Amino acid sequence: MDENRAQERGATPIKVLLADDQALLRSAFKVLVDSEPDMTVVGEASDGAQAYALARAEHADVVLMDIRMPGTDGLAATRMISEDPDCAGVRVVMLTTFEVDEYVVQALRAGASGFLGKGAEPEELLNAIRVAAAGEALLSPAATKGLIASFLAQGGRADAPAAGSAHAERLAALTGREREVLVLVAAGLSNDGIAGRLEVSPLTVKTHVNRAMAKLGARDRAQLVVIAYESGLVRPRSD
Repeated sequence: MDENRAQERGATPIKVLLADDQALLRSAFKVLVDSEPDMTVVGEASDGAQAYALARAEHADVVLMDIRMPGTDGLAATRMISEDPDCAGVRVVMLTTFEVDEYVVQALRAGASGFLGKGAEPEELLNAIRVAAAGEALLSPAATKGLIASFLAQGGRADAPAAGSAHAERLAALTGREREVLVLVAAGLSNDGIAGRLEVSPLTVKTHVNRAMAKLGARDRAQLVVIAYESGLVRPRSD
């Protein structure tokens, strides 16, 4: 199956960058990633500034980024990557000790594609890399949706109202179907799940998702989830 994955990517392995100030953890991740035929570690960074520089230099596909690092932290590095046109193809997966953490939401707003707990199982980590590289569904969509909903229900950050207003204006450019798809993306559904709900093909759903991302200026589905909540299109549920 792993060989099939490599073949599906045209024998080009996923280029992974490891950013964590703990050398032992980086070494463990490197052994795991390099053991897979469809991915390879192209660099290691001990702080955010180094991670950003290496992401540019190595044209990384996925950066496993620790949130808390000395000097330039993971949040700042993620923002630098997401704002750099030369890093448009780079996907950041945040590594965190605590999954329910306001820093995770800030990371998603900064441009991260998702998050993963440091205690995740090896297969979960490898799958996260593949999902991020493919630009598909947000990692742990249901959990992340609940995290965002919980955080925004508490008021979010001070700049949330301004961000919500800007997003709401952009929503006006969406078609009715694109809005409908956006709501389902925020609910954590995959393209196949949305296709089944709307009785259309997964390809049609993918087209709607891509158009919504283009109109809203979102890098990926993670950003769509944040926008859906910040704009008020989707309301946090108390349950």
